[in-house]
Amino acid sequence: MTGSMKMIEQYLDELFPNPKCELNYNKDYELLLATMLSAQTTDKRVNMVTAILFEKYPNLKSLSKANIKEIMEIIKPIGTFRKKAYNLIEIAKRLEEDYDGNLPNNREYLESLPGVGRKTANVVLSNIYNVPCIAVDTHVARVSKRLKLAKATDDPSVIEKKLSRKFKREDLCKRHHQMVLFGRYYCTARNPKCESCKLKEICNYFK
Repeated sequence: MTGSMKMIEQYLDELFPNPKCELNYNKDYELLLATMLSAQTTDKRVNMVTAILFEKYPNLKSLSKANIKEIMEIIKPIGTFRKKAYNLIEIAKRLEEDYDGNLPNNREYLESLPGVGRKTANVVLSNIYNVPCIAVDTHVARVSKRLKLAKATDDPSVIEKKLSRKFKREDLCKRHHQMVLFGRYYCTARNPKCESCKLKEICNYFK
């Protein structure tokens, strides 16, 4: 391991010794739905709407038969709500029909669901089934580029491959959460907390 990688890992461990997903969920499928809803919005906002959504539709069967206008009304605060309302109902239908309401440990199937891409599948597989993978969202991408773990021109799939090689396989789930939280609260898009950061010496942004 290079010196800079060791610094990054130690600092992430110091800041976030026990990192957790900040989306609220009680059932496996709820994490899938919440992650799908979280595209282009904040986890905080998603948690506000899912609190209402999951109470009103306590299982996939009720959600699969929901009135789309009622769903839109509930999730309106999160943006692109029309498409996401359609996705919610369709995912519920598919899981009911194909897996009897259970969430499968099957990447190909998950990525075939509407509104579910590789990032969402990675979040679900790593959190629910401990599959060693790293989901690259805007925070992970930004932190990776600033800390020279990826190039400025790298897309999420390239960043994912690079991070999967740089971090230990068994640490990927933890590193994903740490990088998300680091990007969300420290290495922010605007006004990052550079002065107090122990990684500023190896950071592209600070230089």
